[in-house]
Amino acid sequence: MTERALGNSGLLIRPFVLGGNVFGMTADRAASFAVLDRFVERGGGMIDTADVYSAWVPGNKGGESETMLGEWLKASGARDQILIATKVGRAG
Repeated sequence: MTERALGNSGLLIRPFVLGGNVFGMTADRAASFAVLDRFVERGGGMIDTADVYSAWVPGNKGGESETMLGEWLKASGARDQILIATKVGRAG
């Protein structure tokens, strides 16, 4: 996959970014790991997330996706292959 410059950051990204809001929420560990593994196998290199997404769903507190993503990064050894984008904000 062709990489492109991310503004003036010095980082190069591929044209597809995987949205990570379902990991650990509507996708369990096995499904999350399978999607993430396949994404990297197919040349994916950036995952977008925000810890507030799952907080909007009853029964979640927020951060479920990031926890799952961290577990996958540790288990897969793919940390040096992935960029992670996130957002910050405040409630209210």
